[in-house]
Amino acid sequence: MATAIATATESAMRPLLLLPEILLFVGGLTALLGGSFLARDRQWVTRVVAALALLGAGVAAALSMGGPAQPAFEGSFTVDTTTGIVRLLVALGTLLVLGLATDEIAASPRESETYALLLFSATGTLVLAGADDILVLVVGFLLASIPLYGLIGLAGGAVSAEAAMKTYLLGALFGIVLMGGVTVLYGVTGTTGYAELADRLPDAPAGAVAAGVLAVLVGLMFKAGGVPAHFWIPDAAQGTTVTAAAFLTTVPKIGAVIAAYRLVLTLPDTLAWPLLVAVLATVGMTLGNLAAYWQSDPRRLLGWSTVSQVGFLLVPVVVAGASDLALPSLLVYLTGYTVTNIAAFAVTAALPQRRTLESYRGLGRDHPWLSLALVVALLGLLGTPPTAVFAGKLTTATAAWDGGWAWLAIVVLVNTLLSLFYYLRWIVQPFRSGETACKEPTAPLPWSTSTALVAAVLSVALGIGAGLVWAVVAG
Repeated sequence: MATAIATATESAMRPLLLLPEILLFVGGLTALLGGSFLARDRQWVTRVVAALALLGAGVAAALSMGGPAQPAFEGSFTVDTTTGIVRLLVALGTLLVLGLATDEIAASPRESETYALLLFSATGTLVLAGADDILVLVVGFLLASIPLYGLIGLAGGAVSAEAAMKTYLLGALFGIVLMGGVTVLYGVTGTTGYAELADRLPDAPAGAVAAGVLAVLVGLMFKAGGVPAHFWIPDAAQGTTVTAAAFLTTVPKIGAVIAAYRLVLTLPDTLAWPLLVAVLATVGMTLGNLAAYWQSDPRRLLGWSTVSQVGFLLVPVVVAGASDLALPSLLVYLTGYTVTNIAAFAVTAALPQRRTLESYRGLGRDHPWLSLALVVALLGLLGTPPTAVFAGKLTTATAAWDGGWAWLAIVVLVNTLLSLFYYLRWIVQPFRSGETACKEPTAPLPWSTSTALVAAVLSVALGIGAGLVWAVVAG
């Protein structure tokens, strides 16, 4: 009897392992349905619902991190330290994005829909990060991707429509590629669980396994915004709202990169998958940096910067299983990148009239605190101490060296120096003398300014406390 009761209790508690994901999804449904019954001037209620759902998910994630790793839903989802860190980052990142939305879309016709789409995509990101089954991986990919099409298009106008269409077409293409890869892997192994895949892939036909793995990884690159599925990122960052741009260049890639990391751990040594990921990382870093150098629109520059940052984030994936530093360095990098990238976008949200780098001239004189937040964000993305991304780049390069990929560590260093040039093009503008043709009709938007300052402070604080962050993410 006691055994039966214990078994029943354990079965009843299994769904609670996914409490953060449930809270986000239910919060999205509540915002979507509730917004239909609220007047235009009371849509802020759905923003409160979204914030409460994110806070609840963050608290639930923090409380569940102390225990051992646990499988959920017949082993198709893993709840471990990595999942907990991703949950916290997604909750934090989306909360910061809500700060931008408070200024940008408050009382707009599509306010509640925006919050719902943010929460749905965040839920998909969490499913991606914890997936321990390639079918669940597909579900997470679709749930994280489909809301983005709507988010990008809600901005309205021809540019937004073009960006949404490009994102949709590429998402459909690479979604099909990913599902094709999943089909091949299932066909040659007869299973979809990662544990079983790890046992059966070494005995499967090498050519079919290589094709399937390549398709799945390339499909995940769409969600991450990395090469070769990166083309939509700059257009979306430039053409949509800052709320959507900050979200899509930050939050979904957290789940996608972690999903790639979990997947490669199942792959046999008979495949040269580390070389494949190293090539994707190198091309992404280099292409993103070179393309960003010629941009004059700040948001488009940050879009290409995102492509480059994904290349850096893939470096620990190359040495997954070969270096004990790989996973902690990846999580440290993701932590720093989340707050730093949102800080940069928050500055552009606070100054919506300034749509060229040149228009930021004199900002240091007019708005010194906002200029300081911009400098911290851009130097952070560059990887300058004491910001959190510096700790991420340093530890990822160290992981590459430790895993036997010394040349990749050198590529990280070279591309970091290369990115200095285009970040400096923006950094110097606020401190140049002279007038700009762009003048704000009012002071910088308050919520976006506060978000920029908070995110910038977090970037520095996490960099200074990188040792503590490392201890947490290392479990």
